[in-house]
Amino acid sequence: MKTLYILRHAKSDWAADYSADHERPLNKRGVRAAKHIGRFLAMAGEVPSLILTSTAVRAKTTVELAAAAGGFEEVPVTTTRSFYESSPGRVLDEVRRTSDEHASVLIAGHEPTWSGLIEMLTGARVRMVTAGLARIDWDVERWSEIDGNGDLTFFMTPRLLKSLLSPSE
Repeated sequence: MKTLYILRHAKSDWAADYSADHERPLNKRGVRAAKHIGRFLAMAGEVPSLILTSTAVRAKTTVELAAAAGGFEEVPVTTTRSFYESSPGRVLDEVRRTSDEHASVLIAGHEPTWSGLIEMLTGARVRMVTAGLARIDWDVERWSEIDGNGDLTFFMTPRLLKSLLSPSE
């Protein structure tokens, strides 16, 4: 079985001082959300064996904060420029080239590519909010075999996670 986690970068800081969109950092809310997603993955036993992330600062930072908060900093992280200003097909090509030794891979990147990728892989139409996380499973042995028949196992948002962690009385 192959499992793909699709994580959109956390909320970025449009008011920050940055030279180009690629360099835009996270805001305070984004930092908190990234940490929550990391803790969720660890608590749920959903730690991937490999992380592929966009080279954009906001995506890399999201992954770094999630891994640190979840205690899975040992998971190898590979950055790829091909996830920035990309298309679902291009991202899928990259994922299909992943080594089959990895049963689960987390990819971190951007909209609108991530929503389109989920629809391409599952047929489900979702709106990937910042720090949104989807899990898709396939009953295959090789990444090269993943296709549009994936099962969307869960879709987690920071708002839902916050309500689960601190339900109102």
